[in-house]
Amino acid sequence: MTSQVEPQVKPHNVKEIVALLAQQFPLCFSQTGEAKPLKIGIFQDLVERLNDNPLFSKTQLRQALRVYTSSWRYLDAVKAGVARIDLEGVAGELVDEQQAEHAAKTLLESKAKAAEVRKAKALEHKARQQQQKAQADASQPAATDVSKTDKPAYKRNPAKTAAKPAKSSNLNQKRPAAVAAPVVAEKELQAATAVDLVVGAKVLIKLGKNPMPATVVEVVKQDVVVQLASGMVVKTHSGSLYQA
Repeated sequence: MTSQVEPQVKPHNVKEIVALLAQQFPLCFSQTGEAKPLKIGIFQDLVERLNDNPLFSKTQLRQALRVYTSSWRYLDAVKAGVARIDLEGVAGELVDEQQAEHAAKTLLESKAKAAEVRKAKALEHKARQQQQKAQADASQPAATDVSKTDKPAYKRNPAKTAAKPAKSSNLNQKRPAAVAAPVVAEKELQAATAVDLVVGAKVLIKLGKNPMPATVVEVVKQDVVVQLASGMVVKTHSGSLYQA
């Protein structure tokens, strides 16, 4: 059993909570290097082990697990055939093909979103630089073009009148917006009942277009906490779950 180091200062954010978990359970959590897939249901294990510790709350632990299992380092470690570990680092069940595929898909989507954010920031920075340059140019006195002012009046080009906007553009502006095509209903899912929502039960949760398999790890009134195949912990309403 690993030795636990009781923190003396209450953590203020998720990053500090993950750091404390790595101190208390170094064979399970890590902040650098290669990560290891976590045991399904490890949230409940954490709650039981840290129940008497006033520095941790269920909400903080749930947020820390969500951040930890969503990191690129962790998702890259969830590969088929790799053993999941518990708080003491003991190997258990292996990651199956479906779980590994889901983790790889989540990693690609996360990296794509990060690339979009970086691109948007670069465009924003470029636009800000252009605006600053335009303001600097506007503050400079305009240079006089001697070649134009020295011409006799009869040789100067008459001022061009502003072109009138085409009628077609006005018509396009008044044209009503196209009506969106109706969404084709997917195959009807059976909503999970109270009988289905018990700790350890298998359910389906819709986070995107397709429902994903999940395991119930906690039920608090109408709120249900489930763990996805990748190990990610998600809190949702009971009405968002369906029978597996």
